[in-house]
Order: sequence, then C-alpha cells, then structure tokens
Amino acid sequence: MSEDYNEVVLNKFLTYCGVPIVSLESATLHPLQSFADLITITEHKKTNRPKVVLTWAPHVKALPQAVPNSFAEWMCKAAGSTELTSVDFVIAHPEGYDLDKKFTNGATITNNQDEALKNADFIYVKNWSCYKDYGKVLCTDTNWMMTNKKLSITNDAKVMHCLPVRRGIELSDEILDGPNSLVIKQAANRVYAAQAVLKNILEGLK
Repeated sequence: MSEDYNEVVLNKFLTYCGVPIVSLESATLHPLQSFADLITITEHKKTNRPKVVLTWAPHVKALPQAVPNSFAEWMCKAAGSTELTSVDFVIAHPEGYDLDKKFTNGATITNNQDEALKNADFIYVKNWSCYKDYGKVLCTDTNWMMTNKKLSITNDAKVMHCLPVRRGIELSDEILDGPNSLVIKQAANRVYAAQAVLKNILEGLK
C-alpha cells in the first residue's frame, strides 16, 4: 500500500526522465480519465448543479482505486468551484470500501445505494477494492449492479463508466445498450482531454 500511495514508480519517472510526463494512470490516480469525465458531464448536464453519484459495483476481481480516487478528487473540487461545472457529489459503497479521505473531502458518503441514487443526474459506476484493508474484497453483493429498475428513482440519470466494463456484473446490458448510457461518448472525450493537456504542455515549452 505505501509503495502505491507514495507513487514510487511514477515519481522515479518524474525524477529521471528529464521531460514532461503525462500519467496514463498511476497506482492511485487517473487524471486524464477524470478530465474526460468532467468534459462529459459538462456537455450533457441539464441543470447548473447536477447531482453526480459515484457508486461501487461488483467485479470478478479486486480493482485499484485510481479511477474512483481521481473522479472523487475532481468532483469534490468541482463542487466548490466557480470556474468548473458545479456538482452535488455523492459516493455510495458497501461498508468497508471508503476511499482515502484526502480524495473525498466535501463529498456526501453513504452505504445506501438507493438513497444515493434518488434524483441523480449522472451515475458513475465503478468497482474498487478496499483502501483500509488494502486490496481486499469484502463484498460480492450482486444487488449493487446498476440496472434500469434503479434508474427509475433518478432524474433520468445518464450512466458513465470508464471502460472496459463487465456486462451483467457492473452494469446490465439494458443500460449499456440503452439511451441513458454515456460510456461511448465518455470514451471519445479521452482524446480531447489528452489533446488539451498536450497542447498546454507544448505551449509551456515555447
């Protein structure tokens, strides 16, 4: 855990490369994905302050916390920002799946998925393993999978996932192939997120 959260590998690149480094996902963070996620929410929001829910989902193996860490960090900053898309941010997960608090400061956190989903405008579905009991799987409850039935209590929420996704485990087919899915548009925005970052780097080198 300490090696991952101290970003030992990434920091060695930063120390010895001598050129700008763009993280395509490190041990604990995935900033380009979160940038694409923010772009996607900004493009598809219908209110000035949409309710955004990050919800844990089952998976066949333990996954790292990089994506949820970054998404939580960006959404918490957006929640208090006047420059970014402002959001009402909620995180839902089973007991024992709390993320590192330094990434979730400002978020509403609950173990009740149905309560979190009420009136949601965007739902980000993602599995992650335990942070405190690092890497462990404490829950395999299939009821956490996102389905159209659960969407009925939302504000016709758009559903996001960073891909690749386990069909019928994290998300039902009816959602992935349905009108509420943003996963393809979200994936396309990865290109524009990378372009914006690279443009900024190149302009800074002039």
